[in-house]
Amino acid sequence: MALVVQALTFLHEYKASLLHPIPNKNPGALRLGVISSAAINAAAVIRPVETHPDVILYAIASREPEVARAAARNYHFTKAYGSYQDLLDDPQVDIVYVSTPNSLHFEWSAKAIEKGKHVLCEKPFTSNGDEARRLVKLAAQKGVVLEEAFHWQFHPAAHVWHEILDSKKYGKIIGTNARMTTGPSVPGEDIRWKFDLAGGSAMDMTYALSFTRQALHAKHPEEIASVACRPSKSDPRVDEAMYANMIFRGPDSQLIPSKIYVDMARPLLCGIIPRFWEWPSIEVETEEAIIYFYNAMMPHLYHYIAITEKRTGKTSYVKKYSGGPIWGDVETTGGKGGQSSWSTYRWQLEAFVDAVRGKKPPYWVTSEESIIQMEVIDSLYTAAGLPIRPTNWGKKS
Repeated sequence: MALVVQALTFLHEYKASLLHPIPNKNPGALRLGVISSAAINAAAVIRPVETHPDVILYAIASREPEVARAAARNYHFTKAYGSYQDLLDDPQVDIVYVSTPNSLHFEWSAKAIEKGKHVLCEKPFTSNGDEARRLVKLAAQKGVVLEEAFHWQFHPAAHVWHEILDSKKYGKIIGTNARMTTGPSVPGEDIRWKFDLAGGSAMDMTYALSFTRQALHAKHPEEIASVACRPSKSDPRVDEAMYANMIFRGPDSQLIPSKIYVDMARPLLCGIIPRFWEWPSIEVETEEAIIYFYNAMMPHLYHYIAITEKRTGKTSYVKKYSGGPIWGDVETTGGKGGQSSWSTYRWQLEAFVDAVRGKKPPYWVTSEESIIQMEVIDSLYTAAGLPIRPTNWGKKS
């Protein structure tokens, strides 16, 4: 269902850009450079920037000059570059969004950092844990902001969900079950099927692991009980699907069994019907309730947090599109508590700009969090008997 969710987000952002006037840009607004012409750019950064008064669409780069020029015309960038390096060499670029294939995240984020640019890098953060550690160290040395674009974590719905779990109103957590599938299947020639480009379901669908670790405030699993992968027919090193059972140490030091299922080749039902009930979600079982966060990945489209109490069987529902426990009292560029029309990406941009401006953002994905996320993915591949995604650049640096 991930492809359907992403497509709907593109429509959501386009609709928002039509219904909400583009604000005047502030003097000294940050100049954004976009590395790659990936399809995700429009929803993930271009449309959010249009509604942010403190960022302008300055430059976009592609390895094909005409593609860059077409994107610049379409989205009204000031400049187009026929190489990523040319964009980074432009001293006017303040912040960089990296949406290259996974295997290039480390290389081009590192090169941007070396140029003194602040970086918002798409997930998964890097190809492996070693790259993540090196990238974080480099950003610290250069004194720039580096953020992994785990956009779902910035949305008010995610914060309300956390608040419910952390309140212990329904007792301690005793188990989790997260899933993320595609429907239709990821096309056969897509980069996500390429081992050398750091493809695979655990990489692309890293959200399911993120949902789990966020629910538990967990770091590394205490144990990986089992991992089973369905290999790609074209390359057995690439996981078409992964089923993992892990044991994490929970917030009350209890051991919590956690299941994860990700699948890049989930077919449409009867060949035509999207499985809307399989939108990326997580079920958290506590001592007193089953708490289900439906569409945790893109809650701005639609979501609900269903709380079914075990003793009564009654189910209540919670939704939150603005405000909430983290953003509620914050004066944002869209007013106090933000705007319900904002996508997860727009909330993320709000926090990223705050960090670049030297302000403490209301929410942040820490560097430690990004490193651990990649290390756990490495551990899952190792447990499954598959190779860790390789580093293809700067091995001796």
